[in-house]
Amino acid sequence: MTQKPGYLGFGLGLRPQHYSEILDGDPAVDWFEVISENYMVGGGQPLRMLDRVRERFPVVMHGVSLSIASTAPLDMDYLAGLKALADRVQPKWVSDHLCWTGVHGVNLHDLLPVPYTEEALAHVVDRIGRVQDYLGRRIAIENVSSYFEYAHSQMSEWEFAAELARRADCWLLLDVNNVFVSGINHDFDGDAFIDAIPVDRVVQFHLAGHSEAQGHLVDTHDQPVRDEVFELYGKALERFGPVSTMIERDDNIPPLAELVAELDRARAIADRVLGPNTARIAA
Repeated sequence: MTQKPGYLGFGLGLRPQHYSEILDGDPAVDWFEVISENYMVGGGQPLRMLDRVRERFPVVMHGVSLSIASTAPLDMDYLAGLKALADRVQPKWVSDHLCWTGVHGVNLHDLLPVPYTEEALAHVVDRIGRVQDYLGRRIAIENVSSYFEYAHSQMSEWEFAAELARRADCWLLLDVNNVFVSGINHDFDGDAFIDAIPVDRVVQFHLAGHSEAQGHLVDTHDQPVRDEVFELYGKALERFGPVSTMIERDDNIPPLAELVAELDRARAIADRVLGPNTARIAA
């Protein structure tokens, strides 16, 4: 297995609303995550801003369009753009989701879960291998929030994710909010999910807010992180130790200072669980 990437500390999603505050100030943020597709362009303001940010901060790339579990052929034009951006940015790692986003040329603009079967596992492992070979780097795969389950699944989501990481030799991005949301929606114990994930595969945590709709929790990224998610984050730290942690906010985006204050809460939890020296030293 390739050596695990170093610990980055506490980060935020890079959003255009905060460009000026980030570049003209000194925010208490250790690193930034960028949405890959927003910067897979030929030039212009987004890339200029990203170049300036990465001069000062480590950056990771996070995609939403890889559709790694789809039965449609891999989109080689998309992969070419992703590789070109990664070669330019030199991110600490590249990630996307354990999902499919469409088939037969139709993009549904959603992160749809997969059936947890041996057939699906073999399919996704093969596709991750081909993507990693093409990019020339390991990728991280994130668990998604889900709102329905497949009756013919043969294993739990966490068993599927753990085996996927072993067979594909990829990293995992553990979205703590998604564990909580799916746990409530499907009545499973978030602790059991966390306890089943291999420690040596997790390179990043996501924290985010969610909303409630029609009796389900929905991963909307438009609210502050809930207390229950922070509590589950503490349990994840107990198992995995220091893992690069960031907060996602994609709608109702507040001033940067509010997100930094929320990030400080994650730092405080890490200090309590791991000790201040362990939690604050970024490699």
